[in-house]
Parts: sequence; structure tokens; C-alpha cells
Amino acid sequence: MSTNQKNNEEEIDLGSLFVLIGKGFSKFFNFIGSIFKGIFNFLIIILIFFKQHFIKIAIAALVGVVAGVFLEVKKKDLYGSDLLVKPNFESTRQLYNNINYYNDLVRQKKTADLAEIFNLDEPTAASFKKFTITSVETENDIIDSYNKFILAVDTTTVKSYKYEQFKNAFSDYDYKIHEIHVVSEKNDVFNNLGDVIISSVVKNKYFNRLKELSNENLNRTDSLLRQNLGQVDSLRRVYMQVMVEEAKKQSNGTNIDLGGVKSTTKELELFDTNRRINAELRDVVNDRSEKYEVINVISNFQSVGYKVSGVAQNYAFLLAVLGAGLMVLFLMIKQLNTFLNNYKK
Repeated sequence: MSTNQKNNEEEIDLGSLFVLIGKGFSKFFNFIGSIFKGIFNFLIIILIFFKQHFIKIAIAALVGVVAGVFLEVKKKDLYGSDLLVKPNFESTRQLYNNINYYNDLVRQKKTADLAEIFNLDEPTAASFKKFTITSVETENDIIDSYNKFILAVDTTTVKSYKYEQFKNAFSDYDYKIHEIHVVSEKNDVFNNLGDVIISSVVKNKYFNRLKELSNENLNRTDSLLRQNLGQVDSLRRVYMQVMVEEAKKQSNGTNIDLGGVKSTTKELELFDTNRRINAELRDVVNDRSEKYEVINVISNFQSVGYKVSGVAQNYAFLLAVLGAGLMVLFLMIKQLNTFLNNYKK
């Protein structure tokens, strides 16, 4: 009797547990459903709003288009040109500061200063509308920098400083290539800008000194590697002659040469040393070509600028969006005011 009672109690407990689990799942799915229902109701409210006020919003956008077309016809054409550079010796920050300075002069309409800096007449200097600089972002630059970082620090530091942390700390100044963009009302004023922009950084004595020291070290390393390469080649020729002489002796007699394997091993070691020196020499040559100048010019300004165009520069589109947006904002404020007045009652 007691056993049956105990079994019944266990069945009741299990049944209660399943009921609770079922209620939990039911509440969870009801919650998910309420979220989707709320999103759906919100979308319906938005559609109803636009349906009720479509004509008003369309009229506001049309007024913006008309005003934009009027301004578009009157505005002067703008032309752009780009300069791609690869700075060395941590001169990127100085380059950014100089470009931002030129842009500040444009914004403040300090035409005389611009004319003096770029050796132009004031009407030409007044035609400039914008100077900007941006980094050419590539994942390879981050990976290369991280690899150099790993080789330069100890294992403990590498373990505590993951790639994602390094990537998040990577700034615009750390990328290798940067693009300078200039906008002007004239399309033939870009020819000499590159020389002035580059020289504004190159004439810095600090960067020039770093360049000289770097080139001296690279030249010295290049000379030592070539000297070592010549010595290795001489040793290889000596070993080749020795091996030929040993082969002649063996052909004339029956002596067993126990040093043949050792000579072959030395020949392989010299070959490996030769290959390693050549690889180091190739790296030095690449460094010399890249660090010969403070700033390497990859692509200079085009002599004739391209016309700056696009939706983002079109007044008709911008004012149409602005007019429609202001009308929507006005109608929403009006509805909110009506709701608050009714709520008080």
C-alpha cells in the first residue's frame, strides 16, 4: 500500500514538473511572438502615417527638388585630383597635420597664405575648396605589422596581446599608403601641389637625419652581405677543386675515401649559407628602394582634374531629402502635440 502511494506521489511530481516546463515554454514563445507582433504593429503604423500624409511629404520633396535644381544650375563645377603616397620614418602624422592645416586655410578663406605656400596667384588659390587625407586601409598592413611586432617582443608579451587587440589599436597613421584629395573650382591647378606637399615634410631636419642614418646602415649592410657572399663563393670553388682532386686520386688507385660524405655535407652547408645571404641581400635591396626617400610618391596628382559628381553632391537630391524629412518631422510633432492634448483630457 505504501509502495503504491509512493509511486503515485512520484507520478504527481513528474506531472507537475512537465506542467511547469510546458508553461515556461508557452511563456517564452508568447514573449517571442509579442516581439514580432510589436514590430509588425510598428511597421503598420508607419505605413498608415505615410499613406495619410503622402501628398504633403511629396509636395515638400518637390519643393526641395525645385530649389535644388535652381541652386545646381547656378553652382560652379568642382574638380578633384588625388595623390597616393607611402611615408617613411613615422612622418605620416606630420603629413596629416600639414594637410589639415591647408584645409583650415581653405575654410577660413585665407587665400594669401595659400597662394604663398603653393606659389600661386590669389584667384587660383581662392579656387581651392577642400584638402583631405585618408588612409588606404588593407588587412595586409595590419597582418604585416603584427608579424613584425611578434618578432620584436618576447613570447610572454605576445601571449598577453592578441591580434584583435592589436587590430583595434591600429590607427590611420599606421597604414602604409595614404591618399591626398584636393577639390578646386579649376581643373588645371594640381600640377605643382604634390611637390609642395611632399617638400613640407621632407624639409624637416629630423626626418632627413633619420633617412640619412637609415640609408647609411642599409648601404653598410649591403656591402657586408656582398662581401660575405663573395667569400662563400670562394670557399665553394675551393671545395669543388678539392672534391675534383679527390675524385682523380680515387680513379688512379683503390683507396677508400672516408671524407667524401663530410665534404658533401660542407658543400650543402655552404649552399645553404649562400641562399640565406642572398635572401637577406634581397631584403636589404627592397628596404633601400622603399626608404630612399622620406615620402615615396606612388601616384602623383593628375594634371587635369576630374569632375566631382554624384548623388551626395547633387543639390536637387539633397534638398528633396531635406524637405521630405522636415515635413515628416513637422507632422510627427503635430501628432504628438494632438496626442498630449487628448491625454490631458
